[in-house]
Amino acid sequence: VLVALLAGLSLGTGLLIIRHFQADATATSRLYSGVFAGLNNPKSGGEVDALLRLGEQVRALGLPLVVTDRSGKVTAAANLPFEAALDDPRLLAYVARLDRQNPPIVDETIGTVHYGPLPAQRNLTALAVLQALTIAVMVAVAVFAYRSAMAAQRDRLWVAMAREAAHQMGTPLTSLQGWIERVRSRPTPPPDLADHLAADAERLERVARRFERIGNPARREPIGLGALADRVAGYFRPRLPRRANPIELRLEAPGMGPMVEGDPVLLEWALESLVKNAIDALQGRSGTIILRVGAEQGMGEVRVMDDGPGVPKDIRRTLFEPGFTTKRGGWGIGLALSRRVVEDAHEGALVLEQSEKGACFLMRIPLAESAA
Repeated sequence: VLVALLAGLSLGTGLLIIRHFQADATATSRLYSGVFAGLNNPKSGGEVDALLRLGEQVRALGLPLVVTDRSGKVTAAANLPFEAALDDPRLLAYVARLDRQNPPIVDETIGTVHYGPLPAQRNLTALAVLQALTIAVMVAVAVFAYRSAMAAQRDRLWVAMAREAAHQMGTPLTSLQGWIERVRSRPTPPPDLADHLAADAERLERVARRFERIGNPARREPIGLGALADRVAGYFRPRLPRRANPIELRLEAPGMGPMVEGDPVLLEWALESLVKNAIDALQGRSGTIILRVGAEQGMGEVRVMDDGPGVPKDIRRTLFEPGFTTKRGGWGIGLALSRRVVEDAHEGALVLEQSEKGACFLMRIPLAESAA
């Protein structure tokens, strides 16, 4: 509505300017022809008749005019906004207002001419004010909409973070409950019970450390991307399906490097989210996930590739937005959190690359100065 109003005001302003120029050209031509005709009129009194006609034409323009003599007394007036006699006190106040708008013209013969704006000028001023008000309202609406959108995004992010916290803690807690039931059902605990409980406790501690880092400056320490990818692969391999619809996770890394500087807890979290996303893409089918580590142009790179159905083109723009998900029961936090960790906390880049089959996410982190 505001855009339509602004367009209408702009169109009205343009039409009014065109009409004003046309009327101004017509009036100027008439005045010139009247002056020329009066000067060349051979009849007696022709000049006076021409001047009278010129006066009528000037009054027809709608220009407010007030003429005063040397003593300040009003001797003539035309196109006043109100009805008044020449001795009306309101005329003197009106003269002062005209002088504030335009400087008066002083003539030794007739006195001082006080004049105001043409009607077209007043209309253009009113339209300009309306345009300015419309633009101000549009800016205010845009600012309000932007703030509302940012607030809604923050709300979605907090909700997603809470759900992610529950999801992250759910797996080790379920495992702990299983071990507790196993201990209750057996008089003698299994020999590897302590190792499994320690692994689940460590997992819970890592989850707590991850959420503790959110909102704090990322730490900077040397990290081998190959070692990081190996830890993530080692965590997921025992949890992948092996019988029905098996999923294979392969690691292609040149040893422990390349070395980057960053927060190992946050980067591991981001890479885990990418691998989890690839696993979800292969749900209900067998497939292969490849973690490929390398370096190029001063950046350490980790590619997470799967041979699943891929990412449809119509959702690629919103793929990294908080709350967006295509999975049933998904929360839409993994990719958004990964991008924030990589790009905001580590000045890197996380993108979805073009691939002939499946999906390929590329995570790029600046190399450490010693490795660059």
